[in-house]
Order: sequence, then C-alpha cells, then structure tokens
Amino acid sequence: MNSNKVLNAEGLACPMPVVKTKKEMDTLESGQILEIHATDKGAEADMAAWAKTSGHELIHQEQDGNVFKFWIKKG
Repeated sequence: MNSNKVLNAEGLACPMPVVKTKKEMDTLESGQILEIHATDKGAEADMAAWAKTSGHELIHQEQDGNVFKFWIKKG
C-alpha cells in the first residue's frame, strides 16, 4: 500500500504513537496517506478511534510480527 510519509512509532508506549501521528498528520495535505508502525498493543484500538474522531480515515491496518501497521488518509 502506498503512503506519502512513514512514521516509526515502534517502542513508544500509549499515548505517544497517537500524539506523534497527530503531529505528522498536521504536516500532510488533505487526501495524503500516513503509514504508521507501532509496537504498543493499545495502538490497534487507539488509532482507529483517533482517526474516526479526528475526521481522518483508517484505510488499512495489519500486523507484521509484533509491529502494527496503519495507513490513515487525512480528511
């Protein structure tokens, strides 16, 4: 899946993956996609909830070993 930018949030505990995601999303244009890599298990629920409440779209997520990957499209 293509993305405009990749954010490595591996090793960060909640809520830092979401905090860093918000900062990166602020730098993107509407319609661009941010790919996030996180190892915090809580990120699975947090990213989906944050995207929904922030007006963005979680277009895909997958798990690769202990890394959770998310693709969020800026609203």
